[in-house]
Amino acid sequence: MSKEEVRNKVWDLLEEQKAARFPFPIKGRIPNFKGAEAAAQQVCKLEAYQKAKVVKVNPDSPQIPLRAQVLRDGKILLIPTPRLKAGFIQLNPEDIPRGEEKKAVSLKHMNKYGEEISLSDMPVIDLVVVGSVAIHEDGRRLGKGEGYADREYAILRELGNPAVPIVTTIHSLQLVQDDFPRDAYDVTVDYIATEREVIQVESPYDKPTGIVWDQVTEEQKKEMPILEDIWALK
Repeated sequence: MSKEEVRNKVWDLLEEQKAARFPFPIKGRIPNFKGAEAAAQQVCKLEAYQKAKVVKVNPDSPQIPLRAQVLRDGKILLIPTPRLKAGFIQLNPEDIPRGEEKKAVSLKHMNKYGEEISLSDMPVIDLVVVGSVAIHEDGRRLGKGEGYADREYAILRELGNPAVPIVTTIHSLQLVQDDFPRDAYDVTVDYIATEREVIQVESPYDKPTGIVWDQVTEEQKKEMPILEDIWALK
C-alpha cells in the first residue's frame, strides 16, 4: 500500500471505532486518541525514560499528557515549534509551578513558560518522542506526511547528538501490518506505547545519521530558518 493509503485507512478506522478525540477533523493531523494518558504512563515504565534527563517531545495534542509528565518527573523538556518556524522551546521543570504542567506544555502557553534556544545552546537529548499516524510492527512510522519528525531527528544528529531511543505513543488501532514504502530519511521507532502496552521493536532499518541535504529545497530552507542555520555551520 502507499503511505497515503495507510494513513487514510488508520484515520478512517479511528473515526469508525470512535477512538479519536478533539481536535477534529483528525485527517491531516497526528490524531488525538482516547487512552493517550494511559499510553503516556506506559512510556514512563521504560528504563530509557527513567534514565533520561532531557526529553524531546513533538508538539501534537496526543502527546500533551506525556509532555506534562516529563516536567512532573523533573526532566528538561524540548518541544519543536510547529513546522520548526522558531526551532525548539526548552522548558525547565523548576520554572513550572506545580499543577501548571499541562498548561505549560500547550502550544498556546509553551513560549510563556519556556524559552526558545539557539542551536549552540541545545542540550544533549536522551530520549525522543514522536507522534504518529500509523506504525508498522517492525518500527516503520508514518506521520501526517510533511516530514517534520524525520527532519527534527536529522537536525539533532547534525548537531552532534548521539543516536538515542525513539518512542511513539499511539492507539492500538494505529498499529498496522500493512506493508508501505520507507525512504532513507524516514525515522523508525524503538518503542511503541499504546493504551494497553509498550512494545520494544527490533527494527531492521538504520536511522538517518543527519539531514539528507539533496532532499532539502531552497524553499524549505526559507520556511525553516533552522535549516539555513545548520547549513551555515557546515
